[in-house]
Amino acid sequence: MSDAHLTERSLDDGRQPVELTDEPIQLSTRDTGGDPDEKRGGWSRRRRIGWTAALVVGLAGAGVLGTFGWRVAEQKDTQLSTPDQVAGLTRDDSDRAKSTADYLRSGLAADIELDRSFGTVYRDPSDDKRSVLIFGGTTLLWQPERDLDSLFGLMSDETGAVTGLRKVPAGDLGGVLKCGNTSGEGGDFAVCGWADHGSVVMAMFPGRSVDDAGSLLRDLRAGIQTRD
Repeated sequence: MSDAHLTERSLDDGRQPVELTDEPIQLSTRDTGGDPDEKRGGWSRRRRIGWTAALVVGLAGAGVLGTFGWRVAEQKDTQLSTPDQVAGLTRDDSDRAKSTADYLRSGLAADIELDRSFGTVYRDPSDDKRSVLIFGGTTLLWQPERDLDSLFGLMSDETGAVTGLRKVPAGDLGGVLKCGNTSGEGGDFAVCGWADHGSVVMAMFPGRSVDDAGSLLRDLRAGIQTRD
């Protein structure tokens, strides 16, 4: 039986000849190459997992940046005042107190660039030996804890090493608050400081424990610091 006879019979039956092309004939809808999890017209499971993980990480990073930005915006516009009375203490306006406070304020301003700085002494009406020396200032701080640690380093240069430095609760105003012990001409005393994105302040507390000093500084801060 010849090829010509076969061709003629197929045409006589009314069937159309199969058109041959250079493209391979697909026998199955299953893709035999690439990712076995790949769906036709879609993403593979592997790719979906990768993109989901990247999205989660990206959203987490955006959340951290958003929280940081909100905290900076909340704290950056800070004002510090020195009222006549605060936290049961009375401001000491004597020449000696002013001279001491200004010396401390100048030392701080030389090491940390501040927009505004202050220094004052608050006298304890019940015991003059428990007067509090407080000094600091306002500026935009991107890393408050780092700058506060720098200030404690300055204190170590002036009075001797600050030992037992630890964090204590900062209170409603936030930021970071730390306290430790150091020594001076009058003996050992507590030293505490706070810092946030708008201010950094240090205080010396002769005759007080670290716990008492930390609590008192929170009260002083509440009466000294305000925000727009």
